[in-house]
Amino acid sequence: MVNIKFILRKKATSEGNYPVVLRITKNSKSKIITLSFKCSKNDWDENSNQFKKSYPNFHQSNLVLLKLKEKALKIINDFELEEMDFTLQQFEEKFRGIEPNKKTVLNFWEEVVEDLIKSGKVGNAKALSETKDSFFSFCTKKTLMFKEITPSLLDKYEVYLRANKNTDGGVAFKMRELRSIFNKAIRKGVVQEKYYPFKVYKISKLKVGNVKKALSREDMIKIQNLDEEKYPKLAEAKRLFMFSYFTRGINFMDLSQLEWSNISSGRIQYVRAKTKGVFNFSLLPPAIEIIEYYKNKFPNSKYVFPILLKENMTPTQVLNRKHKKLKRINADLKKIAEVLGIDTSISFYTARHSYATNLKNLGASVEKISQSMGHKNVAITMSYLKAFEDEEIDKENEKLLMEPIVQFNQEISRFAS
Repeated sequence: MVNIKFILRKKATSEGNYPVVLRITKNSKSKIITLSFKCSKNDWDENSNQFKKSYPNFHQSNLVLLKLKEKALKIINDFELEEMDFTLQQFEEKFRGIEPNKKTVLNFWEEVVEDLIKSGKVGNAKALSETKDSFFSFCTKKTLMFKEITPSLLDKYEVYLRANKNTDGGVAFKMRELRSIFNKAIRKGVVQEKYYPFKVYKISKLKVGNVKKALSREDMIKIQNLDEEKYPKLAEAKRLFMFSYFTRGINFMDLSQLEWSNISSGRIQYVRAKTKGVFNFSLLPPAIEIIEYYKNKFPNSKYVFPILLKENMTPTQVLNRKHKKLKRINADLKKIAEVLGIDTSISFYTARHSYATNLKNLGASVEKISQSMGHKNVAITMSYLKAFEDEEIDKENEKLLMEPIVQFNQEISRFAS
């Protein structure tokens, strides 16, 4: 709800008059916008929020207030038509006629981060904030405007990142975050599209190496059969990893926030935090066995898994707890791989890749795998199956060696007959 009202400031000026201001209130937060009017308390009508007849030129002054109110309401209406969840700062800029393109990159970036935090998207806010700090460590000009972010500046930023030991993946990640800020600035009229630098500077040139490999079914069985009594400190990492594998590669954030209300009659239903996609599917016996273990161990817990320590944690607390727990789980998974003689580098995310690849090996179509994982398009799924494709191509290449031998043997057979 947004409310507009003219009021008098509580503190009088040195002349004894009180400034007339516009107060806008949105979501229980208010902002005061100063105007050019001042009057005594006796000249102000608190009920109608306008000047009394005792105020000089009261009629004309009230008409000005009316026009200002109409202007404010029109600005709010325009924001609503654009389906924009505007800030009070953005309203004031519009009301005062401050051109959006006068806003610096730093100011706009900080506003976006602040809005993400308010909306509970602390993960996105953290990623953008870290990239902001990195970019302005490189570019110390705090008054930088968007049109000054040129392809040449991006090339120099890339050199800076590489000099600071960023990999291709790290450079690509920061460039994508910077690109998303630029796109938001274009949509909000802060900068014209003609200044968009990413038409020339291509992030796609940053080929990310070290493709994450999936584990074979044999390796997954090894992990599933890890002796928990012999390795009790690794048992939790094993259980969570295998649960992800048997539940379509559920990611760690969604797994950590699973509640018992998401489990019913042998089925699991939840909304994925990243994409807001709804999942509803039956649980496989190994997954049921894992959650039964935690049901017996923590009968009074709201959550299925002992990751979030308490209820009603703030989004920031949830994110910090998730990072701390995931770091330990990944360290334990590396120890599991070492114990079992698995050479592939392993992390919690490997469960998701392994799920996709092993389904493909078993004959499932890419479309079915994509649907089961909640991907928006098949191209995302194909990136998971890159290693599988490489192996298939290797087999095809081997035919170059095999076919001549087969043909030669066939010729010999015909000759002998």
